[in-house]
Amino acid sequence: MRIGELAERAGVSVRSLRYYEEQGLLTSTRSASGQRHYTDYEVERVTFIQRLYAAGLSSRTITELLPCVDSPSEEHSDAALERMGQERDRLTAHIADLVQTRDALDGLMTSARAYRDQLQAATSP
Repeated sequence: MRIGELAERAGVSVRSLRYYEEQGLLTSTRSASGQRHYTDYEVERVTFIQRLYAAGLSSRTITELLPCVDSPSEEHSDAALERMGQERDRLTAHIADLVQTRDALDGLMTSARAYRDQLQAATSP
């Protein structure tokens, strides 16, 4: 199938598929005229790549995880689980930072409301 059909079947843009190829996440064969051609297997692969992106993983991390899919083995599975654990830890730390930032903003909003209330009280008859 050609790139447009793969994009439609996988529910992604043609631009995304080109990006996946640039990142080494997806491969195609080329016709004599240079058109990309894919097999039905690539529909599943693109869907899997989309799930990994939705989980917050970068293309670099996805590249590290794909050997588990391409050459299943206990070693690759262990490596993939270790890498996903590292990503989960990174996300957990990021969430903690976001909670701290949100709490700081809440404090600023409380101060701003108190200041506004003082201004209203000072200007009310």
